[in-house]
Amino acid sequence: MRFWLAPLLLVCASSAFAAPDTPPEAPPEPQAVSWTQDLRGHLSQFGHGVADQAQDAAERTGDLVATAMGFLGAPYRRGGNSAETGFDCSGFVRSIYEQARGLVLPRKAVDQAASTEKIARQDLRPGDLVFFNTMRRAFSHVGIYVGDGKFIHSPRSGARVRVESMHQSYWQKRFNGARRVAEGPTDYSLR
Repeated sequence: MRFWLAPLLLVCASSAFAAPDTPPEAPPEPQAVSWTQDLRGHLSQFGHGVADQAQDAAERTGDLVATAMGFLGAPYRRGGNSAETGFDCSGFVRSIYEQARGLVLPRKAVDQAASTEKIARQDLRPGDLVFFNTMRRAFSHVGIYVGDGKFIHSPRSGARVRVESMHQSYWQKRFNGARRVAEGPTDYSLR
C-alpha cells in the first residue's frame, strides 16, 4: 500500500500546480492616445474656465482655438509648418491661422509681431498672439492665447505642441507683448 500512496500524492501535488485548462484572460491592450483626440477631451484637461473660453472663442474666431487644440501633441521641428513633419512656434501659428481663417501670416515670429496690432496684456482674448524673448532677442517665440492666462504653442526641440500658463515664472520673465490679427481681409504675406 505504501508503494501506490507516494505516486498518488505526487500526481495530486503536480495537478494542483498544473496550468489551468483555459488560459487566463490577457489584460486589455491599452488604447493608443493620439494628438488628434476630440477637442472636448483636450479642453477638459485644462479646466472648465479654459474650455468655456476656448469654446466661446471658437465661435468668435472661426474655430481658431479649436483648430489649434486639435494639434496638441504634434511634434516640434525647427522650420516645420505641418502636423506631418512637425511645427516650430511660428510655423504652428501660421498654419493655424491659415487653416482656421484663411490668413497667411509671415513665417518668422518677429515678422508676425511686426505685422499685427499691438494690444495690452489685460486686453488679451482667445486667438490673440503672445510673444516671448526665449533666445535673447525680442519676439523670438510665439504662441496663441487660449484664455485663462494660458497659451498653446510648439515650444522647442524634443517637445510637442502643448498648453502652458503664462503665469509660470519662465514665461512671465520672457513675455514681450501681445498682438491681435486683424479680422478683415489683410495680406500679411506682403508685410
